[in-house]
Amino acid sequence: MNVEACTYVIFGAAGNLSRVKLMPAFYHLDEANQLPEGTKILAVGRRDWTQEKWLSEVRDMIKLKTKEAFDESVFKRFSQRLHYHLGDLQQPECYTKLTTMLEEPIFPKNIAFYLSISPADFGFVVEELDKNKLLTQQHGWRRVIIEKPFGYDLESAQALQKRISHYITEEQTYRIDHYLGKGTVQNVLVFRFANVMLEPLWNRNYIDHIQITHSESIGIDNRGDYYNSSGAMRDMLQSHLLQLLTLVTMEPPVSMEAQALHDEKVKVLKSIRPIPKQAVHAQAFRAQYASGVVNDEKVKSYLEEEHIPEGSITETYASMKLYIDNWRWRDVPMYLRTGKRMKKGQSIISICFRQPPLQFFHDSAHHATVDQNWVILGIQPEECIRIEMTVKEPGLEMKTRTSSLDASFRNSDEKVVDAYEDLLLDVLKGDRSLFLNFDEVEHAWQIVDPILQTWAIERDYVATYPAGSWGPEDSRLFDKDCHGWRTSLTPEK
Repeated sequence: MNVEACTYVIFGAAGNLSRVKLMPAFYHLDEANQLPEGTKILAVGRRDWTQEKWLSEVRDMIKLKTKEAFDESVFKRFSQRLHYHLGDLQQPECYTKLTTMLEEPIFPKNIAFYLSISPADFGFVVEELDKNKLLTQQHGWRRVIIEKPFGYDLESAQALQKRISHYITEEQTYRIDHYLGKGTVQNVLVFRFANVMLEPLWNRNYIDHIQITHSESIGIDNRGDYYNSSGAMRDMLQSHLLQLLTLVTMEPPVSMEAQALHDEKVKVLKSIRPIPKQAVHAQAFRAQYASGVVNDEKVKSYLEEEHIPEGSITETYASMKLYIDNWRWRDVPMYLRTGKRMKKGQSIISICFRQPPLQFFHDSAHHATVDQNWVILGIQPEECIRIEMTVKEPGLEMKTRTSSLDASFRNSDEKVVDAYEDLLLDVLKGDRSLFLNFDEVEHAWQIVDPILQTWAIERDYVATYPAGSWGPEDSRLFDKDCHGWRTSLTPEK
């Protein structure tokens, strides 16, 4: 694919996302010779920095991320792409000066505006860009990248979409979910649709249930203000985990093109059985971390974190059970959960197969039943796939044990590619396959809205779990007594 040079305009370039993700990702793309010649990166910020100060800041950002892999010669080349524009995005003057700057011949006319800013500012910024004719595609393309969260609930998401759609089309809008940029997540698609041996089994006749877990050992860091108004359900379940669920359960698309993928994902979201408000407690659970020990270090409770108001009931753990009412998945429970300050940071998709109809090979003195088969997809930090099967133990007796076929998604000599590198490059290519259309966002909000509304009015109590544990006791979610959260890539006894 022929990729044209563009100007990347970064709003919020001095913020945490830019420091930790965006600037290192741009550097690595340049290091790999993936950025088209002439591509520029124009940072917009309120800090009164000179060009030299900005370059110094970017150098520090990249050194912190790359450590000993930092290459001075690569940075020297990369720094030629970097420019700084002093401006307050709340002031109209910022945009008139930006327009003048972008008219300089050094800046390519294809422009991508990356809004690494508060969601509350999305509408205003897009409106000001339009007023200054910066979204007109007369002399080059214009694309706007929006970070999650897209709205606070269904109503606010619809209001935000209504506002920005006055100025940009859906094709110009790139709603970024960095989770979908992870190579391992994309490998889910390859695993499902490039290997025919499992496809006949990938349905309600053979699969007992599916679990998707994203756990974090870290707390909320310095994001108290944001997190307390968001919570785990909005921060992770409504976006990342529902997207993973669509990839695991969707029908084979007609192609890997953006629209074909989008159509199949939306079909899944539309098929998810609505949760009536009276069923919220049977299908969703929330909790908050208390003090505890994580990685041999004592940590404080959520209520003791900075910028968290006394008596906050914001959840740091959320789980829910969903059903997909279609031919393939009817009545198969889908369990999703996420939590902060848990025992280990990891993302795994666990597919549990049904028991054989007859149990021939078990010794009642050792096993009540043969262990079920599992397919485990490790998303992070271990990028791998495991297929667990029952085999006979060596010896004269008929005893069985679980053995697994293990495959890493990455050879030892292959470099880890950050999700943002993939996604930033896809914007240049105009490839929207890993970005979200609004109807995906809208249907996702419709799924979780009844839960959020119920939790919002129940403000007198929220369960807790010790930091460093695997979360609270939420067993009422499970359809069967034998169901329980899978917490490891290896067989659990």
